Amino acid sequence: MNSIIARIVCLLIGYVFGMFETAYFVGKAYGVDIRKQGSGNTGTTNALRVLGKKAGLLVFLGDIFKTIAAVVICYFIFRERFPDEIYLIKLYAGFGSILGHNFPFYLKFKGGKGIAAMAGMFLAFHWMYIPVAAVLFFTTFALTNYVSLGSLIMAAGFFIQTVIMCLAGGFVAYGGGAIPDPVLIEMCVMAFIIAAMGFIRHKENIKKLAKGEERKTYLFKKNKEEVKR
Repeated sequence: MNSIIARIVCLLIGYVFGMFETAYFVGKAYGVDIRKQGSGNTGTTNALRVLGKKAGLLVFLGDIFKTIAAVVICYFIFRERFPDEIYLIKLYAGFGSILGHNFPFYLKFKGGKGIAAMAGMFLAFHWMYIPVAAVLFFTTFALTNYVSLGSLIMAAGFFIQTVIMCLAGGFVAYGGGAIPDPVLIEMCVMAFIIAAMGFIRHKENIKKLAKGEERKTYLFKKNKEEVKR
């Protein structure tokens, strides 16, 4: 198996795991079609607003762990075969999960926005991304109460951090050793694509933020269910 096929396999594995729309299935357990409530989005924020905090937390954890599972499986499959590309392998698996979450074929390609799935990728990708992502998201959210803004800043931070770490030698091959420059460049390209996907999926939120019409989310206050994000 060459590395191109490995990339495709990782995308497919990620997509299969990503298609598990936690919000959709949790909603069904509550007797609710989440696609017909609130914003109609099958993501954590809409689940939180429509189904409540417990359901929102369950959806968040489900979307995180499905991506972790995809990344970890691909890591163990390909770490010996492609040690110099192991972080790239992780990015493809994570991207596949985000695609599956955002565009599940069995729901007519209408899914979530991929932020919780992206958070799962951070957890399985490299430990240094965890504190950075947490600080960027939670600081922004605490100051503004905008989930979308925190998500966008976290996505942008992911790309910037990847570029910095690639330039600073922050990644090493499985088993040790330097990662070739072409692989590092592809990692930066993939990081840009993943971050850009987050911005594309939040394009309506960006418009609302610009107009001052974006809905805020309060963890300790009751959210009105029918106001669209």
